[in-house]
Amino acid sequence: MKKEQKEQVVEELTARLKATDTLLVADYRGLTMPQIDELRTRLLESGARFTVVKNTLTRRAAEAAGADALLALLDGPSAIAFLEADGDMVAAAKALADAARETHVLEIRGGIMQGRPVTAAEIEILAKLPPEDVLRGQVLGAIIAPLSSFAALLNAPLQNLVGLIDARIEQLGGEEEPVVEVVEAAEPEPEVEATAEEEPVPDEEPAEATTEADATASADPEPEESVSEEEQEDGS
Repeated sequence: MKKEQKEQVVEELTARLKATDTLLVADYRGLTMPQIDELRTRLLESGARFTVVKNTLTRRAAEAAGADALLALLDGPSAIAFLEADGDMVAAAKALADAARETHVLEIRGGIMQGRPVTAAEIEILAKLPPEDVLRGQVLGAIIAPLSSFAALLNAPLQNLVGLIDARIEQLGGEEEPVVEVVEAAEPEPEVEATAEEEPVPDEEPAEATTEADATASADPEPEESVSEEEQEDGS
């Protein structure tokens, strides 16, 4: 390859690395050309472009694009799956994992996912997830289910609401009954006060005073009689 061609390859790789934030790296050593073409077709269907690269030129492009995490993955024959902006990362990971399992030759090294380095084991886990459209449906279903329940509550007949209110009122009325009973039980207290006021304790004292007065009155005439006798003695 001439120097001008190498410079052009480095520029193209640099532009791709700057344009994508997700890529998967694999060791394609041992794959036949038909197998590589089949894998490239699968990846295109998932929105990824599979490119066989030279490590020396790719290192230069990675350094120019600031993709330092890619440098550690460039060891031996390398092929990179560049995910497009509208690509499905789960489908791309599944395509690589299926090819590795079917050929027993392809080896996934790792990659960069949304700017973060990922290992081969993480890519295997990603490949086992449902497709993106299924995941979106599951998330949408999880969001819609509570909203549907809320809508059903709002659309419930008004009669049900009135019935709930009446039942609550009856419940509160039943709870107030013991309070009325306590108040009624406390009413006999004024009778005790009335009884205490009606006790005729002082009535006996005037009777005793009257008896003493009568006794005094009956005793008063005695001096008059004694005076009369003395007068009689003086007169005699």
